[in-house]
Amino acid sequence: MGNRGMEDLIPLINKLQDAFSSIGQSCNLDLPQIAVVGGQSAGKSSVLENFVGRDFLPRGSGIVTRRPLILQLVNNKAEYAEFLHCKGRKFVDFDEVRQEVEAETDRITGSNKGISPIPINLRVYSPHVLNLTLIDLPGMTKVAVGDQPPDIEHQIRDMIMQFISRESCLILAVTPANTDLANSDALKVAKEVDPQGLRTIGVITKLDLMDEGTDARDILENKLLPLRRGYIGVVNRSQKDIDGRKDIRAALAAERKFFLSHPSYRHMAERMGTPHLQKALNQQLTNHIRDTLPGLRSKLQSQLLSLEKEVEEYKNFRPDDPTRKTKALLQMVQQFGVDFEKCIEGSGDQVDTAELSGGARINRIFHERFPFELVKIVFDEKQLRREISHAIKNVHGVRIGLFTPDLAFEAIVKKQIIKLKEPCLKCIDLVIQELINTVRHCTNKLGSYPRLREETERIVTTYVRERENKTKDQVLLLIDTELSYINTNHEDFIGFANAQQRNIVNKKRAIVNQVIRKGWLTLNISIMKGGSKEYWFILTAESLSWYKDEEEKEKKYMLPLDNLKLRDVEKGFMSTKHIFAIFNTEQRNVYKDLRQIELACDLQEDMDSWKASFLRAGVYPEKDQVLISSTSSSGADTFSMDPQLERQVETIRNLVDSYIDIVNKTIRDLMPKTIMHLMINSAKDFIHSELLAYLYSSGDQNSLMEESVDQAQHRDEMLRMYHSIKEALSIIGDISISTVSTPAPPPVNDTWIPETRSENEQRAAVWERVTFPLLYYVQNELPIYSIDYY
Repeated sequence: MGNRGMEDLIPLINKLQDAFSSIGQSCNLDLPQIAVVGGQSAGKSSVLENFVGRDFLPRGSGIVTRRPLILQLVNNKAEYAEFLHCKGRKFVDFDEVRQEVEAETDRITGSNKGISPIPINLRVYSPHVLNLTLIDLPGMTKVAVGDQPPDIEHQIRDMIMQFISRESCLILAVTPANTDLANSDALKVAKEVDPQGLRTIGVITKLDLMDEGTDARDILENKLLPLRRGYIGVVNRSQKDIDGRKDIRAALAAERKFFLSHPSYRHMAERMGTPHLQKALNQQLTNHIRDTLPGLRSKLQSQLLSLEKEVEEYKNFRPDDPTRKTKALLQMVQQFGVDFEKCIEGSGDQVDTAELSGGARINRIFHERFPFELVKIVFDEKQLRREISHAIKNVHGVRIGLFTPDLAFEAIVKKQIIKLKEPCLKCIDLVIQELINTVRHCTNKLGSYPRLREETERIVTTYVRERENKTKDQVLLLIDTELSYINTNHEDFIGFANAQQRNIVNKKRAIVNQVIRKGWLTLNISIMKGGSKEYWFILTAESLSWYKDEEEKEKKYMLPLDNLKLRDVEKGFMSTKHIFAIFNTEQRNVYKDLRQIELACDLQEDMDSWKASFLRAGVYPEKDQVLISSTSSSGADTFSMDPQLERQVETIRNLVDSYIDIVNKTIRDLMPKTIMHLMINSAKDFIHSELLAYLYSSGDQNSLMEESVDQAQHRDEMLRMYHSIKEALSIIGDISISTVSTPAPPPVNDTWIPETRSENEQRAAVWERVTFPLLYYVQNELPIYSIDYY
């Protein structure tokens, strides 16, 4: 029966297998198992039924076993069966077990004889079995039947290889005695994955069906076609016995009688038959587990470490503790506050490397998106100069003004300042959306308590919305403050004297050629000129260069930024990318013979970020140009040709530019501060100090802390698996001290098993057989018709 400690380990490994399967995780521990491999109708299912002593597996022609059946046999006083997918239900009638296997198979594979690698887990408790774990695999076949896919042979082979390739898997190679053992498919695949024969056990079935005068004595004695672990012969029930519902116990008695009475087998009868096979497999599995203990221990320890963090919150769970829900509520709210603050302020632990989130996205809004929205405010140059002209004339009235009126300047400036309200309010909306997304992300950890999650998200979101109104009121107040007093004595304001002498030109970029941004962009050009392609772009204060890759060794082109502008480009019909274009305001070619180049990004936020970088380099959107060369001529057509009025218009235009720059700087500085103070910091304070009180007042605490069914089940499964692994490690520690390893049988000459060659290897062999004689005959000028290809 084997070592008692090892006998205890087999059921424990079964529990561990169930623990992994029940929570939807693959058990990557490679637990020791026995895989039953053989051709169709080799008698695999009959061998398993003989172990159990019951009819419980589907019968029929063709492929009957279409999903792996993990059969766990447990020695027990009571006799019943359990399926992992039917928790809590005990099957006492084994006909119902067969029906459930068939129904569960059809549920996944359908009724068209298709196969699936998803296993069915069946545990059988019986006083007539020894502790074993076996996997019944589909029988190998050569021809697809009915609606089966044409590659059914390869599908079955791949499935079998997935199981038997594991070093921890023993291979039970089942072969009928009435077929040629040298061509056994089971032994062929076994040799592929176990060339030393350490894991392969041969089983010869249907010994009673051999032709009269023949026997398998030499094979069973391991003299002919030897295997390292030898062969065990069994006699299963015939189809007539099965149809006649012959009792398996009677069949086992008949098997025993067959071996005792057969002249070729009676001397080895004690080493033949189903009971001996069951004992041998139990001992082999016991020894195999003992051999794999060191590796299994290390894998269990790594699994335990990976589970530690996940089950930490479950360790102290006491469902009968009356203060449990209160403690859980406090812990959840505190953790939510910590997570929210980490998302906003940033944290070094568990850094997301896939995308920006939380505070990083808000930072991008403050320093990239918002400045870009300010610059995007469109000043129609003709309209602006017309308004300045009208303002000057209206201030002068019937008189001819000799001096530039400051009232006209104030009127125009105030009108431009009012335009700042829209991008400011848009900035707040963007931050609000990011805050709500952050709240939603942080409440994901409250998923164990759906009602608590909903209430927390609702309360915090409502508070953020309330702060939204106050923040918008404050921002509008800032703009109204700017409107209330135009400070022409500001140190950065150019003043009337300087404005009259200043020429309107594009702001000169920094002399230092500072690198502003690097990254991948797609350059869109026509197929005739090379097609769209990704390049590594480098934007500096003076130029835009692109290279073949990020090594920056092979430069493709360098484009100076002088007189360049940006414009948006609509997506193509089939395009998913976001596109913007760069063009020259003097109608010159930008790249080769192209008047503009189109640059594409995968994400909208990437495009906005690149546009903001171009703004830093002094490349502005299309309509934001105020070149004097383009305005003087148009002004001559639109406005009065009075030179004095033109000088006054020009002066006020320069003054407006200077003052709006000052206001923009002020707003760009105060907007993030206002939003942080009134909205973000206020939300953090609310979560830390008031959220708990709001939750208590929102309803019944018991309903609030009602745990989800999935979470309760997940917790139970995780704890069960955690304790199973700890128990397994404990038992392994005891066993490894008290057991002695059994040496493997000596090697045998198994070259009789033919190697399985791939289709390519077979074609190569045929090619050699044909081409080599052909080449010889051609070289020696012999008649080709005399070649014997075979």
